[in-house]
Amino acid sequence: MYMVKLAVIYYSSTGINYQLARWAEEAGKSVGAEVKVVKVPELAPEAAIASNPVWKAHVEETKDVPEATSADIEWADAIIFSVPTRFGVMASQMKQFLDTQGGLWASGKTVNKVVSAMTSAQNAHGGQEATILSLYTAMMHWGAILVPPGYTDQVLFGAGGNPYGTSVSQGQDGKMVEDVKGAVEHQAKRTIEIAKKIVGE
Repeated sequence: MYMVKLAVIYYSSTGINYQLARWAEEAGKSVGAEVKVVKVPELAPEAAIASNPVWKAHVEETKDVPEATSADIEWADAIIFSVPTRFGVMASQMKQFLDTQGGLWASGKTVNKVVSAMTSAQNAHGGQEATILSLYTAMMHWGAILVPPGYTDQVLFGAGGNPYGTSVSQGQDGKMVEDVKGAVEHQAKRTIEIAKKIVGE
């Protein structure tokens, strides 16, 4: 039986999107997918990272997570992106990574990739939906197949009910405000389910 190949590609400065990515990984493996979690390269200067103890600690904590490459996109049947919002659009680290995939796009290797996205912000109206939509706009240029969660399971309402992708608010204590683990799991499983149909299994 064919194992769907799922790449979870994330950027995280203080750990929220890293946790979302790990939950997606667990869910993917639980339904038999082959999963790899990779981070996009950090662009921020070391001085900026060093000035924020939480950011610095997270960089150290995830130093062994492989960096994403074009090969990861080419390998994957499905991709789940997880990225924080920055002024209502995706963080520049993720945008830079996407901007460097012109070679794959030009050769048709992004066509029919099954994609879904997740995000976080510091408050409930901090641009989560706009951030996911900005990423999906790029995916339309890729010829990818978008798999938003929509309202396909009741678990989504407990997580805030974002139909575009799981989104979470980060409280002043640096922790997640909403309980979104179940929503992440559902989104990952749904992405894999659709990918199976696309790859013909």
